[in-house]
Amino acid sequence: MNLNQVTLPATDIPESVAFYKQLGLRQIVDSPHYSRFECPDGDTTFSLHITGEFTPNQHYVTYFEIENLDEFVAEKVAAGIHFDQMPRDMRWQWREARLRDPAGNVICLFWAGDMRKNPPWRVD
Repeated sequence: MNLNQVTLPATDIPESVAFYKQLGLRQIVDSPHYSRFECPDGDTTFSLHITGEFTPNQHYVTYFEIENLDEFVAEKVAAGIHFDQMPRDMRWQWREARLRDPAGNVICLFWAGDMRKNPPWRVD
């Protein structure tokens, strides 16, 4: 089994498309109610689906792994993207930065390296 994609709600497709393109995703599907992107690394895709009223939920977080996290975030800040949390080391041994997309969905940009799948507390 392989994870194909994650779809998030969007209240304004053009605004959200511009945001995710600015993060570096490549758009592969464009319609008034749905947009899909390829991640620049790997084989995963990501999509947006238009929704009416939407209340963002703090419990759902979409993670994008970026090896050069600090440099990437600095570039995005210089381009005008606001981050709720700048890169910092977390107690679970990942480095994370957090921001929200135009609909308010929580996005975590992180670097975990081998720790992503092989932490010391991994269950075998």
